Amino acid sequence: MESPHVFHLKSLKPQAVTNGGTRAFVDSTLFPILKGLSLYRLILKENGVREPHWHPNANELSYCIKGDALVTIFGNGSKRNTFTISEGDMFYVPSGYLHHIENIGKGEFELILTFTNERPEDFGLSGFAGCMTDTVLGNTWGLKDKVFSKIKRTSEDILIGKKKSKGKIPEHANFINDYKFSVEETFPHLATEGGSAIVARKDTWAVLDNISMYSLRITDKGMREPHWHPETAELGYVHKGNARMTVRSANGDVDTYTLKSGDMYFIPRGYPHHIENIGKTEMHFLIFFDQPIPGDIGFSASVRAYSNEVLGATFNTAASNFKTLPEYDEDLLLVTQVNKTR
Repeated sequence: MESPHVFHLKSLKPQAVTNGGTRAFVDSTLFPILKGLSLYRLILKENGVREPHWHPNANELSYCIKGDALVTIFGNGSKRNTFTISEGDMFYVPSGYLHHIENIGKGEFELILTFTNERPEDFGLSGFAGCMTDTVLGNTWGLKDKVFSKIKRTSEDILIGKKKSKGKIPEHANFINDYKFSVEETFPHLATEGGSAIVARKDTWAVLDNISMYSLRITDKGMREPHWHPETAELGYVHKGNARMTVRSANGDVDTYTLKSGDMYFIPRGYPHHIENIGKTEMHFLIFFDQPIPGDIGFSASVRAYSNEVLGATFNTAASNFKTLPEYDEDLLLVTQVNKTR
Protein backbone atom coordinates (compact mmCIF):
# COMPACT_ATOMS: atom_id res chain seq x y z
CA MET A 1 0.00 0.00 0.00
CA GLU A 2 1.34 3.40 -0.98
CA SER A 3 2.07 5.83 1.82
CA PRO A 4 -0.17 8.94 1.93
CA HIS A 5 2.92 10.92 2.98
CA VAL A 6 5.00 10.15 -0.15
CA PHE A 7 4.86 11.23 -3.78
CA HIS A 8 7.21 9.92 -6.47
CA LEU A 9 7.98 13.18 -8.25
CA LYS A 10 10.44 11.83 -10.80
CA SER A 11 7.90 9.31 -12.07
CA LEU A 12 5.36 12.07 -12.71
CA LYS A 13 4.82 12.97 -16.36
CA PRO A 14 5.42 16.74 -16.70
CA GLN A 15 2.22 18.73 -17.21
CA ALA A 16 4.04 21.26 -19.40
CA VAL A 17 6.35 20.16 -22.23
CA THR A 18 7.76 22.61 -24.79
CA ASN A 19 10.87 22.92 -26.95
CA GLY A 20 12.38 24.98 -24.13
CA GLY A 21 11.89 22.51 -21.29
CA THR A 22 9.42 20.86 -18.93
CA ARG A 23 7.56 21.61 -15.71
CA ALA A 24 6.11 19.01 -13.34
CA PHE A 25 4.06 20.31 -10.45
CA VAL A 26 2.78 18.59 -7.33
CA ASP A 27 0.02 20.44 -5.53
CA SER A 28 -2.85 19.23 -3.35
CA THR A 29 -4.84 18.05 -6.37
CA LEU A 30 -2.22 15.32 -6.88
CA PHE A 31 -0.92 14.99 -3.31
CA PRO A 32 -3.97 15.62 -1.09
CA ILE A 33 -2.07 15.69 2.22
CA LEU A 34 -0.32 18.94 1.24
CA LYS A 35 -1.27 22.02 3.24
CA GLY A 36 0.44 25.39 2.98
CA LEU A 37 3.26 24.06 0.77
CA SER A 38 3.73 22.57 -2.71
CA LEU A 39 6.65 21.62 -4.94
CA TYR A 40 7.52 21.91 -8.64
CA ARG A 41 10.39 20.53 -10.74
CA LEU A 42 11.52 22.73 -13.63
CA ILE A 43 13.93 21.60 -16.34
CA LEU A 44 15.15 24.09 -18.94
CA LYS A 45 16.96 22.97 -22.07
CA GLU A 46 19.82 25.04 -23.46
CA ASN A 47 18.50 28.58 -24.09
CA GLY A 48 15.23 27.62 -22.43
CA VAL A 49 13.30 30.40 -20.65
CA ARG A 50 10.63 30.23 -17.97
CA GLU A 51 8.72 33.28 -19.10
CA PRO A 52 8.31 36.32 -16.81
CA HIS A 53 5.44 35.47 -14.45
CA TRP A 54 4.14 35.94 -10.92
CA HIS A 55 2.30 34.03 -8.21
CA PRO A 56 -0.60 35.98 -6.66
CA ASN A 57 -1.12 33.61 -3.71
CA ALA A 58 2.33 32.25 -2.83
CA ASN A 59 5.93 33.12 -2.07
CA GLU A 60 8.49 31.04 -3.96
CA LEU A 61 11.73 29.48 -2.69
CA SER A 62 13.89 27.55 -5.15
CA TYR A 63 17.02 25.38 -5.09
CA CYS A 64 19.27 24.76 -8.10
CA ILE A 65 19.99 21.05 -8.63
CA LYS A 66 22.26 21.51 -11.65
CA GLY A 67 23.20 23.98 -14.40
CA ASP A 68 23.45 27.76 -14.63
CA ALA A 69 20.67 30.30 -15.01
CA LEU A 70 19.92 34.00 -14.99
CA VAL A 71 17.05 35.28 -12.84
CA THR A 72 15.44 38.71 -12.95
CA ILE A 73 12.89 39.84 -10.34
CA PHE A 74 10.86 43.03 -10.79
CA GLY A 75 8.97 44.16 -7.71
CA ASN A 76 7.37 47.06 -5.86
CA GLY A 77 8.78 50.50 -6.47
CA SER A 78 10.04 49.39 -9.90
CA LYS A 79 12.97 47.68 -8.21
CA ARG A 80 14.72 45.04 -10.28
CA ASN A 81 17.14 42.34 -9.20
CA THR A 82 19.17 40.34 -11.71
CA PHE A 83 21.56 37.57 -10.68
CA THR A 84 23.01 34.26 -11.78
CA ILE A 85 22.51 30.96 -9.97
CA SER A 86 24.36 27.66 -10.12
CA GLU A 87 24.23 24.26 -8.44
CA GLY A 88 23.58 24.65 -4.70
CA ASP A 89 22.28 28.23 -4.97
CA MET A 90 18.81 29.34 -3.91
CA PHE A 91 16.59 32.31 -4.68
CA TYR A 92 13.43 33.76 -3.18
CA VAL A 93 10.54 35.59 -4.86
CA PRO A 94 7.80 37.35 -2.85
CA SER A 95 4.20 36.76 -3.87
CA GLY A 96 3.13 38.93 -6.81
CA TYR A 97 6.68 39.84 -7.94
CA LEU A 98 7.38 39.38 -11.66
CA HIS A 99 10.32 37.04 -12.31
CA HIS A 100 11.89 34.88 -14.99
CA ILE A 101 14.51 32.11 -15.26
CA GLU A 102 16.70 31.47 -18.30
CA ASN A 103 19.24 28.74 -18.91
CA ILE A 104 22.61 30.37 -19.66
CA GLY A 105 24.76 27.25 -19.48
CA LYS A 106 25.51 24.19 -21.54
CA GLY A 107 23.21 21.26 -21.00
CA GLU A 108 20.03 21.12 -18.94
CA PHE A 109 19.21 23.34 -15.99
CA GLU A 110 17.18 21.77 -13.15
CA LEU A 111 15.39 23.59 -10.35
CA ILE A 112 13.26 22.50 -7.39
CA LEU A 113 10.67 25.17 -6.55
CA THR A 114 8.51 25.35 -3.45
CA PHE A 115 5.54 27.60 -2.73
CA THR A 116 3.74 28.78 0.40
CA ASN A 117 0.41 27.46 -0.84
CA GLU A 118 -0.85 23.94 -1.55
CA ARG A 119 -2.35 25.24 -4.82
CA PRO A 120 -0.17 28.07 -6.12
CA GLU A 121 -1.45 30.16 -8.99
CA ASP A 122 0.60 31.88 -11.67
CA PHE A 123 0.14 34.51 -14.33
CA GLY A 124 2.47 34.71 -17.33
CA LEU A 125 3.43 37.85 -19.16
CA SER A 126 2.52 36.26 -22.51
CA GLY A 127 -1.04 35.37 -21.55
CA PHE A 128 -1.75 38.71 -19.88
CA ALA A 129 -0.44 40.68 -22.87
CA GLY A 130 -2.51 38.38 -25.09
CA CYS A 131 -5.67 39.62 -23.35
CA MET A 132 -4.93 43.23 -24.36
CA THR A 133 -5.76 44.78 -27.72
CA ASP A 134 -3.11 46.24 -30.00
CA THR A 135 -4.53 49.66 -29.16
CA VAL A 136 -4.17 49.17 -25.41
CA LEU A 137 -0.58 47.97 -25.77
CA GLY A 138 0.25 50.77 -28.16
CA ASN A 139 -1.12 53.39 -25.78
CA THR A 140 0.85 51.84 -22.91
CA TRP A 141 4.18 52.61 -24.57
CA GLY A 142 3.09 55.53 -26.75
CA LEU A 143 3.42 53.57 -29.96
CA LYS A 144 1.24 52.91 -32.99
CA ASP A 145 -0.94 49.84 -32.59
CA LYS A 146 0.45 48.29 -35.77
CA VAL A 147 3.68 47.56 -33.90
CA PHE A 148 1.87 44.94 -31.86
CA SER A 149 -0.22 43.52 -34.69
CA LYS A 150 2.94 41.76 -35.85
CA ILE A 151 3.22 39.80 -32.59
CA LYS A 152 1.05 36.70 -32.35
CA ARG A 153 -0.63 36.49 -28.95
CA THR A 154 -3.19 34.41 -27.09
CA SER A 155 -4.55 34.48 -23.55
CA GLU A 156 -2.75 31.18 -22.85
CA ASP A 157 0.67 31.47 -21.22
CA ILE A 158 3.66 30.14 -23.12
CA LEU A 159 5.16 29.03 -19.77
CA ILE A 160 8.49 27.90 -21.22
CA GLY A 161 9.99 29.44 -24.33
CA LYS A 162 13.35 29.22 -26.06
CA LYS A 163 15.77 32.00 -26.99
CA LYS A 164 17.08 32.25 -30.53
CA SER A 165 20.56 33.08 -29.21
CA LYS A 166 22.48 33.07 -25.93
CA GLY A 167 22.33 36.82 -25.37
CA LYS A 168 24.53 38.75 -22.94
CA ILE A 169 24.71 38.39 -19.18
CA PRO A 170 24.73 41.78 -17.42
CA GLU A 171 27.92 42.42 -15.47
CA HIS A 172 25.95 43.24 -12.30
CA ALA A 173 24.31 39.80 -12.42
CA ASN A 174 27.38 38.39 -10.65
CA PHE A 175 27.10 40.77 -7.69
CA ILE A 176 25.74 39.79 -4.26
CA ASN A 177 21.96 40.03 -4.24
CA ASP A 178 19.42 40.00 -1.39
CA TYR A 179 17.18 37.50 -3.20
CA LYS A 180 19.98 34.98 -3.81
CA PHE A 181 21.55 32.71 -1.20
CA SER A 182 24.46 30.32 -1.82
CA VAL A 183 23.29 27.91 0.85
CA GLU A 184 25.85 25.17 0.22
CA GLU A 185 28.70 27.63 0.73
CA THR A 186 27.57 28.67 4.21
CA PHE A 187 28.83 27.23 7.49
CA PRO A 188 26.71 24.29 8.73
CA HIS A 189 24.22 24.98 11.51
CA LEU A 190 25.06 21.51 12.80
CA ALA A 191 27.79 19.00 11.92
CA THR A 192 28.31 15.60 13.60
CA GLU A 193 29.48 12.14 12.68
CA GLY A 194 25.86 11.42 11.82
CA GLY A 195 25.54 14.24 9.27
CA SER A 196 25.12 17.97 8.83
CA ALA A 197 22.47 20.63 8.36
CA ILE A 198 22.88 23.94 6.52
CA VAL A 199 20.00 26.35 6.99
CA ALA A 200 18.32 28.96 4.81
CA ARG A 201 16.01 30.75 7.23
CA LYS A 202 15.13 34.24 8.44
CA ASP A 203 18.14 34.60 10.76
CA THR A 204 20.58 33.67 7.97
CA TRP A 205 18.68 35.13 4.99
CA ALA A 206 16.70 38.19 6.05
CA VAL A 207 14.51 38.49 2.94
CA LEU A 208 12.61 35.23 3.62
CA ASP A 209 8.95 35.40 4.65
CA ASN A 210 6.90 32.39 5.85
CA ILE A 211 9.24 29.82 4.34
CA SER A 212 12.66 28.30 5.03
CA MET A 213 14.83 25.34 4.01
CA TYR A 214 17.32 22.94 5.57
CA SER A 215 19.93 21.23 3.39
CA LEU A 216 20.17 18.01 5.39
CA ARG A 217 22.87 15.39 4.90
CA ILE A 218 22.89 12.14 6.85
CA THR A 219 25.85 9.77 6.63
CA ASP A 220 25.49 6.02 6.21
CA LYS A 221 25.94 5.82 9.98
CA GLY A 222 23.53 8.63 10.85
CA MET A 223 19.90 9.23 11.81
CA ARG A 224 17.64 12.22 12.40
CA GLU A 225 16.27 11.52 15.86
CA PRO A 226 12.50 11.09 16.43
CA HIS A 227 11.04 14.61 16.61
CA TRP A 228 8.19 16.92 15.63
CA HIS A 229 7.73 20.56 14.63
CA PRO A 230 5.21 22.36 16.88
CA GLU A 231 4.60 25.28 14.50
CA THR A 232 5.39 24.14 10.99
CA ALA A 233 4.66 21.46 8.42
CA GLU A 234 7.58 19.80 6.59
CA LEU A 235 7.93 19.21 2.85
CA GLY A 236 11.02 17.24 1.83
CA TYR A 237 12.67 16.37 -1.47
CA VAL A 238 15.21 13.55 -1.73
CA HIS A 239 18.13 14.78 -3.81
CA LYS A 240 20.38 11.77 -3.18
CA GLY A 241 20.34 8.53 -1.23
CA ASN A 242 17.90 6.13 0.40
CA ALA A 243 16.06 6.61 3.66
CA ARG A 244 13.35 5.25 5.90
CA MET A 245 10.84 7.33 7.82
CA THR A 246 8.14 6.60 10.36
CA VAL A 247 5.24 9.01 10.97
CA ARG A 248 2.51 8.67 13.57
CA SER A 249 -0.81 10.35 12.79
CA ALA A 250 -3.24 11.88 15.29
CA ASN A 251 -5.65 8.95 14.89
CA GLY A 252 -2.93 6.50 15.95
CA ASP A 253 -2.01 5.25 12.47
CA VAL A 254 1.69 4.45 12.02
CA ASP A 255 3.19 4.86 8.55
CA THR A 256 6.70 3.55 7.86
CA TYR A 257 8.02 3.98 4.32
CA THR A 258 11.21 4.18 2.29
CA LEU A 259 12.40 7.08 0.14
CA LYS A 260 14.74 7.27 -2.83
CA SER A 261 16.18 9.99 -5.04
CA GLY A 262 13.42 12.00 -6.70
CA ASP A 263 10.79 11.29 -4.04
CA MET A 264 9.07 13.96 -2.00
CA TYR A 265 7.21 13.66 1.30
CA PHE A 266 4.98 15.77 3.54
CA ILE A 267 4.63 15.78 7.33
CA PRO A 268 1.72 17.78 8.81
CA ARG A 269 2.42 20.25 11.60
CA GLY A 270 3.16 18.60 14.94
CA TYR A 271 3.22 15.01 13.59
CA PRO A 272 6.12 12.99 15.10
CA HIS A 273 8.58 11.37 12.69
CA HIS A 274 12.20 10.32 12.18
CA ILE A 275 14.62 9.85 9.26
CA GLU A 276 17.30 7.16 9.01
CA ASN A 277 19.80 6.46 6.27
CA ILE A 278 19.36 2.87 5.01
CA GLY A 279 21.79 3.19 2.11
CA LYS A 280 25.55 2.75 1.84
CA THR A 281 26.27 6.38 0.93
CA GLU A 282 25.40 9.80 2.32
CA MET A 283 21.85 10.97 1.72
CA HIS A 284 20.90 14.57 0.92
CA PHE A 285 17.44 16.02 1.59
CA LEU A 286 16.05 19.47 0.80
CA ILE A 287 13.57 20.12 3.61
CA PHE A 288 11.17 23.06 3.34
CA PHE A 289 9.09 24.58 6.14
CA ASP A 290 6.14 27.01 6.13
CA GLN A 291 7.72 29.20 8.83
CA PRO A 292 10.71 31.60 8.57
CA ILE A 293 12.49 29.89 11.49
CA PRO A 294 11.26 26.33 12.09
CA GLY A 295 11.41 24.89 15.58
CA ASP A 296 11.46 21.27 16.65
CA ILE A 297 11.27 19.04 19.69
CA GLY A 298 13.27 15.81 19.75
CA PHE A 299 13.37 12.73 21.94
CA SER A 300 16.99 13.08 23.09
CA ALA A 301 16.41 16.06 25.41
CA SER A 302 12.63 16.26 25.84
CA VAL A 303 12.11 12.79 27.34
CA ARG A 304 14.66 13.64 30.01
CA ALA A 305 12.56 16.64 31.07
CA TYR A 306 10.52 14.14 33.11
CA SER A 307 11.43 12.03 36.11
CA ASN A 308 12.04 8.30 35.97
CA GLU A 309 8.85 7.82 37.94
CA VAL A 310 6.80 9.75 35.39
CA LEU A 311 8.41 7.79 32.55
CA GLY A 312 7.71 4.55 34.38
CA ALA A 313 4.04 5.47 34.68
CA THR A 314 3.98 6.55 31.04
CA PHE A 315 5.33 3.25 29.73
CA ASN A 316 3.79 1.08 32.46
CA THR A 317 7.16 -0.24 33.59
CA ALA A 318 9.63 0.15 36.43
CA ALA A 319 11.16 3.60 36.90
CA SER A 320 14.60 1.99 37.18
CA ASN A 321 14.49 1.07 33.49
CA PHE A 322 15.17 4.72 32.62
CA LYS A 323 18.22 5.28 34.83
CA THR A 324 20.60 4.66 31.93
CA LEU A 325 19.06 7.38 29.71
CA PRO A 326 21.62 10.21 29.38
CA GLU A 327 20.58 13.79 30.10
CA TYR A 328 21.02 16.46 27.45
CA ASP A 329 20.26 20.16 27.80
CA GLU A 330 19.37 20.38 24.10
CA ASP A 331 18.20 17.92 21.47
CA LEU A 332 20.98 16.24 19.51
CA LEU A 333 19.04 16.47 16.19
CA LEU A 334 21.48 14.21 14.31
CA VAL A 335 22.74 11.05 15.98
CA THR A 336 25.04 8.16 15.07
CA GLN A 337 23.51 4.71 14.67
CA VAL A 338 24.90 2.55 17.48
CA ASN A 339 22.73 -0.34 16.37
CA LYS A 340 22.72 -1.80 12.88
CA THR A 341 19.81 -0.68 10.72
CA ARG A 342 17.34 -3.49 10.12
